[in-house]
Amino acid sequence: METVEKPKAPPDSVKQFKDYLESCGLRLTTKRQDILEQVYAYNGHFQAEDLLVQMRRNGYRASRPTIYRTLPLLVKSGLLTEFIDAQKNTRYESIHSLREHAHLICLRCSQIVEFKEPKIDALQKAVCEEHAFKPVRFRNEIIGYCAECQAELEPTSSTTDA
Repeated sequence: METVEKPKAPPDSVKQFKDYLESCGLRLTTKRQDILEQVYAYNGHFQAEDLLVQMRRNGYRASRPTIYRTLPLLVKSGLLTEFIDAQKNTRYESIHSLREHAHLICLRCSQIVEFKEPKIDALQKAVCEEHAFKPVRFRNEIIGYCAECQAELEPTSSTTDA
């Protein structure tokens, strides 16, 4: 039987999560550490249910309630970021994959496109400097319709005269 090597979260991330949990009077259990490691293994944006499916597929015995309780702890610890998509679903993204970037979120199909625009980055930094504000991270989301959904939503241009 082939053994699959389980991913490891960086030691500094494990320590950050452990320190946060201890500050709340909680412990870093094996299940919480498994969830942290699977978050680091996940590529892209995900919902709690996506993580549950991935964990079960990878041989972890994770329960839905444990995942739903742990994800907000990871957000509060600074290791995960969350945002609401166009259908009002909570999505997550590991901070290890974060670069300063923004999201285009389609209202119809929920497609998420990441983009980086140096002018936006520079403007955000200038605004923070002007107000003596120290940013921790930026989060930009533009909600609208992708090109495919726009095409499907547009009425056909061929009409007949009566």
